[in-house]
Amino acid sequence: MTEVTEQIETVTITVDGKEVQAPKGAMLIEVTDAQNIKVPRFCYHKKLSISANCRMCLVEVEKAPKPLPACATPVMDGMVVHTHSQYARDAQKSVMEFLLINHPLDCPICDQGGECELQDVAVAYGGDVSQYSESKRVVFDKNIGPLVATELTRCIHCTRCVRFGREIAGMRELGMTGRGEESLISTFVDECFNSEMSGNAIDVCPVGALTAKPSRYKGRAWEMIQHRSIAPHDCIGSNIFVHTLRGEIVRVVPRENEAVNEVWISDRDRFSYEGVDTEDRLTTPMIKRDGQWQAANWDEALQLVADKFKAVADLKVKLAEEEVAKEAAREAAAAEAEAADTAAESDEASEADVQEEAVVTETAALVSANATLEEQYLTQKLMRVLGSGNIDFRLRQSDFSDQDVAPVMPWLGQDIEQLEKLDAALLIGSNVRKEQPIANLRLRKAVVNNNAQISFINTREYEFNYPLANNIAVAQQDLVAELASVASAVYQLTGHPVPENIADAVSKPTVTEAHASIAKQLSDAGSATVLLGNVAHMHPQFSALRALAAAIASETGSTFGYLTDGCNAAGAWLAGAVPHRGAGGLTEDVVAGKNLGELMSEKLAACLLLNIEPDTDAADAKALMAMLDNSDFVVSISAYDSASVKQVADVLLPAAGFMETSGTYVNAEGFWQSFNAVVEPEGGARPAWKILRVLGNLTGVDGFEQMSSEDVKNEVRAQCESVELSNAVSAVVTGSTSIKISETSGIHRSSDVPIYAGDAVVRRATSLQKTVDAQTMSVSLNSAEAERLGVSAAETVTVKQGDNSATMQLIIDDAIPDASAWIPLAVEGNDVLGPAFAEVSIEA
Repeated sequence: MTEVTEQIETVTITVDGKEVQAPKGAMLIEVTDAQNIKVPRFCYHKKLSISANCRMCLVEVEKAPKPLPACATPVMDGMVVHTHSQYARDAQKSVMEFLLINHPLDCPICDQGGECELQDVAVAYGGDVSQYSESKRVVFDKNIGPLVATELTRCIHCTRCVRFGREIAGMRELGMTGRGEESLISTFVDECFNSEMSGNAIDVCPVGALTAKPSRYKGRAWEMIQHRSIAPHDCIGSNIFVHTLRGEIVRVVPRENEAVNEVWISDRDRFSYEGVDTEDRLTTPMIKRDGQWQAANWDEALQLVADKFKAVADLKVKLAEEEVAKEAAREAAAAEAEAADTAAESDEASEADVQEEAVVTETAALVSANATLEEQYLTQKLMRVLGSGNIDFRLRQSDFSDQDVAPVMPWLGQDIEQLEKLDAALLIGSNVRKEQPIANLRLRKAVVNNNAQISFINTREYEFNYPLANNIAVAQQDLVAELASVASAVYQLTGHPVPENIADAVSKPTVTEAHASIAKQLSDAGSATVLLGNVAHMHPQFSALRALAAAIASETGSTFGYLTDGCNAAGAWLAGAVPHRGAGGLTEDVVAGKNLGELMSEKLAACLLLNIEPDTDAADAKALMAMLDNSDFVVSISAYDSASVKQVADVLLPAAGFMETSGTYVNAEGFWQSFNAVVEPEGGARPAWKILRVLGNLTGVDGFEQMSSEDVKNEVRAQCESVELSNAVSAVVTGSTSIKISETSGIHRSSDVPIYAGDAVVRRATSLQKTVDAQTMSVSLNSAEAERLGVSAAETVTVKQGDNSATMQLIIDDAIPDASAWIPLAVEGNDVLGPAFAEVSIEA
């Protein structure tokens, strides 16, 4: 097959005496930037539309009657341009003088000082004497939220923030009101700037009119040290710069990476650093003695943990050997009994053996999906060399029935950049706008630029910042049936036979116009994808959703992929932090174990928690807390002195927090991104990978000689050399068990994890917790359901789930489907009721 390369038509222009080849139709400022020719600008930004309202980029173009703005002048063949001629410099100087007429002399106290475009351009292109002698305009500042501070007197009306909101964030909240000197950047109505991407308005502002509230007046740009890092909150892995001042984190800004996050980051990635250095940081090892917590030194605490796990492992081996000996003795006794006809005595002996009290020898490790690849790998390695395969990171998953047919590493199925080139997409159980904001920006670009047909099937209607082809919301118990209807429409369209394991489910549902349109959009698209989101992963019938989604993708020729929970779920799969596979997805010679669902009913002799807060990090926090409380010994490796952990743990080991340790995250694209520590660990905390390595040394096992996180990463990479990125669509479709459509009635609880509650760091970020997206324990019903239940006038209601109940705020929200009650996960009080998806009753 011959590759067709698109030919780009070019023109020849002359810039400052140099002949340059440029794409036809390109703007002059794009050409000068490509040639490293400096042209001043304020309103122009490479990611935003052209506005040409600052006029700072005026240049001389021969045969033109006046200076022309380089940002809005398309190049033409034979054009001759002078960017630094006296004519151009005079024009630029005049514009600069007008821009400074009302600008205050705030440079000594302005946060933008030292990195301000206005400062730089004023020095390079402005005059040293002002002819303006009138009073300067003063603009009163507005409070537009807890994240962005305004100093509107400094504003030069470049409208970058307005265009960012309209074109990138998809929020028309900021605008230019008034005319002439009365022009003002403001929210159209007197309310907050509510967007999960609002902080990027700070970055695009060329002056200090918009600054970050949390870091306001904390330091000057030239005093700070800049560090490269990776954001730890979602599966995209946005690239960031962390700025520190005298060993303290001051702020976070985006680091450009076109393949991942372009030049943007979410507010969660930008402001979560406030959750690193908090009052509840764990800074010294703690041991619970006689029910009281006491400080301990590292040697004492580590030795206690190592001795406990080693003792359980040794006991397990001893009991296994004794069982082998007993079995041999029983076989010998049975042979003798048969010969001597004394079988009755043998039966009595066997019965006595059975009646011996069972000795608890099960150990387990639960690992955070936000832990680094190195931490996840060493955890599973330690457990397996001690004889236990009970390792899991999937704390928010409840259905593990098809884990054996799951891919080696469930991934996006495509490059992150590909999302903006889609023609159609179906997302199931996903609030991608809040869960993976950068991925949502890519999908928005696909809609805006390609007229892509994006459809969602969810357990509630989420608000998106682009038009949708279909936005279907059903109660959680009906989610599988709804997806089966789409699958039915697809098979009707293709005429292909339906795989046996999904045939029953696909044959029952009614196909509506919406289902048929989704099927046709995916089938007709040149580039389409089917994605499973966080809510789908938490669903009690996840395996059914996965099989149906994979079947739809396969039949329509769409890419099948996952938007996973946490920042390093992909890394956890590769590291072997699952019970049925080792590092690199290996199953041979790997100590297999039980998944979290199976462990919930087990009594454990010892359990290790890595960066886990059990009351908020699990889909069934109540069951997890009960399991840990019933365990003989629990050790927690964590950065925080969590009340829920202290309730169930016996030893606390302080780990270095985010930005205090080195490591690697693997994003949804399968891209390995490593980072170094930015600041020193708090108090006596240590990097978790080092803690795990020392525990390996103290238990006397081999394979824990790594001297750096780089050594650990290389060890994992060596075991992943043969891994091929594949979501194993055919295996998922045909390998799952037969799918059953739920026929339950009543009101069922549905859940998701709010954007600012997903992990321990972001839950402690004080500014983010002041935003409208921060949620507390509450229950949401639509108005019809509330009326039917007789609670529409109540402010609080009692929610009963099984034997548990809780009183909480009632919210009337018509985005919630019938027969559904919406209760958020990962917020305070989350461990009271039980599973994230279950039948509930509600009373006033």
